[in-house]
Amino acid sequence: MKKAIVAGGGISGLATAYLLKTRAAQEGFELDVTLVEREERLGGKIRSIKEEGYLCEWGPNGFLDSKPQTLDLCRELGASDLLLRSNDNARKRFIYTGGALNRLPENGPMFLKSGLISWPGKLRLAMEPFIPKKAGGEDETLAAFGRRRLGDEALRKLIAPMVSGIFAGNPETMSLRSCFPRIAELEDEYGSLVRAMIRLAKKKKQDIAQGKAVASAAGPGGVLTSFRDGIQALTDILAGRLGPDAIVSGQEVLEVSRGGSLPWRVRTGSIDMDADLVILATPAYATASIIQGVDAAMAGVLRQIPYATMTVVCFGYDRERIAHDLNGFGYLIPKEEGMNTLGTLWDSSIFENRAPEGQVLLRSMMGGACFPEYVNLGDEEITARVKNDLATIMGITASPSFVRIFRHHQAIPQYTVGHARRVAALEQGAASLPGLFLTGNSYRGIGLNDCVAAANRTAGEAIAQLTSR
Repeated sequence: MKKAIVAGGGISGLATAYLLKTRAAQEGFELDVTLVEREERLGGKIRSIKEEGYLCEWGPNGFLDSKPQTLDLCRELGASDLLLRSNDNARKRFIYTGGALNRLPENGPMFLKSGLISWPGKLRLAMEPFIPKKAGGEDETLAAFGRRRLGDEALRKLIAPMVSGIFAGNPETMSLRSCFPRIAELEDEYGSLVRAMIRLAKKKKQDIAQGKAVASAAGPGGVLTSFRDGIQALTDILAGRLGPDAIVSGQEVLEVSRGGSLPWRVRTGSIDMDADLVILATPAYATASIIQGVDAAMAGVLRQIPYATMTVVCFGYDRERIAHDLNGFGYLIPKEEGMNTLGTLWDSSIFENRAPEGQVLLRSMMGGACFPEYVNLGDEEITARVKNDLATIMGITASPSFVRIFRHHQAIPQYTVGHARRVAALEQGAASLPGLFLTGNSYRGIGLNDCVAAANRTAGEAIAQLTSR
């Protein structure tokens, strides 16, 4: 029997381990899969905490249903009936600027009426079709792209908050082609984002008329989807399918090396295990240490992938003590507004079952690449800063009746300029080490869908290697 070891018990490791077993069975052979996780609990940054009737997400709160990867996995697991789609409120998203919450416009007429962008800023945006496309195909920062194509105001009020909301990142360092490859492709193909949207909208109408299923012309989109008991339900189901005999928790993988009774040896703090396949679904910084002795050059590349900090703050309130309308997803805040938080999600408006009857749950984010030091603030300081922001932005003067604070010192990998080159170097290095694979959100997408898609690719490539020997 062949043996595989997966290091890392987050969504990437759990999905890869499960898919390895199922794909091997489909190929007609049995594969012994062991998952090793340094923490006692599984799930990584996916964790749904239920206290006092509130359901707080420690990390991500769901996935978009516009991509098939996670939905397909849920169907395979028999978990589709457990899925929970977000409320229609989630379509309404806001940016805090100029002392007010401005709804993100969803179409042309809304954009013209919106006070989010000034008229000079709107005129600059209207010039976008006349801006020459970037020649040479070289990578550039999101900030450089925004200034070049859309203007400085659009960068500050639209792009920068979006980058902080998705990546907790700094647009001055983040890579356009690695963070938003579809946008780079649209400029390459059409020369203009506006022209691309017009052409794609026409094609979408034609496809709809022909009865074809279509996605948003802008690329991603879709409905935010989770589980009634929180997104941790997915990792719990995966762990259950693997079974306790396939999981070694409370053990950190320290090193992989060649040799032993099988091609690869995995060393933890207390045991050594041999395997035909080793899949590292660990963060880039941990993977660097693990493979240092096998390929120092790859380890050096992995150490070039930085991580942003993040502090997640959950506040629960009596609904009657908040006068502000909560009919929406929440808001993001441009850095120039001088607030303490990156934004706040109105979690109990997005999903049902997130707060007790008559209560609301607000989840604020602090830190990120622009404010890394915030992760070291004490609980009292964090609570005071969040309360100040909520008072300024939403007029909330009441003290929360429920407070939970979660700190992530290395929360989200940052796809800075040159990230695609680094990933290519890692793939080239891994190709020279048969049986060793890297997967996870450090490489080709940070979202849950991205992690599941990477798990599918990795499992497929690993099984292909085993069957070709």
